[in-house]
Amino acid sequence: MPNPRPFCKFNCDSGCRPRRILFFLRVPKFRAFLKYWLPPLVWMVLIFSGSSDSHSYEHSSLLVEPFLRWLFPKMSQAHIGEIHHLVRKCAHLTEYAVLALLLWRALNRPGNPPAWSWSKAGGTLLAVFLYAASDEFHQRFVPTRTPLVSDVFIDAAGGAIGLLALWIFHLCRKPKPEK
Repeated sequence: MPNPRPFCKFNCDSGCRPRRILFFLRVPKFRAFLKYWLPPLVWMVLIFSGSSDSHSYEHSSLLVEPFLRWLFPKMSQAHIGEIHHLVRKCAHLTEYAVLALLLWRALNRPGNPPAWSWSKAGGTLLAVFLYAASDEFHQRFVPTRTPLVSDVFIDAAGGAIGLLALWIFHLCRKPKPEK
């Protein structure tokens, strides 16, 4: 009696052809995941690792303050401390602005460039805010870190600044109507 199943490309009768088709259907989705969602996830891991003890205020001062003393040898320690604090807060703004841009890219992957959407911008900003809050919650368990609600708002402001820059970029790239 002949085998009712068709032979696959490799001339076997194990029925592997349907499985091969499913594999190739899933690979583009996996590639899209790697292309669009892996960058924000890796960035989130970097932010999370930055919340650990190795990136605390005391450790970053070992890099920033000697550089400031070298750059401005006559500056008082109080001013150096203030600049160090400002540098750390600007780093918060920047890292969450990058996170917002990466999340926006992941949410808007079909368009090239994606059209601006206030609802997607709000969803992106909400995700940034929630991640910032979870990051501060994580800092409760790190002995040398102090969780601050103000840092959550600074981080969310960084996300908003990133999205604002993206919105301005979209306005500049929008084709101007001909007269």
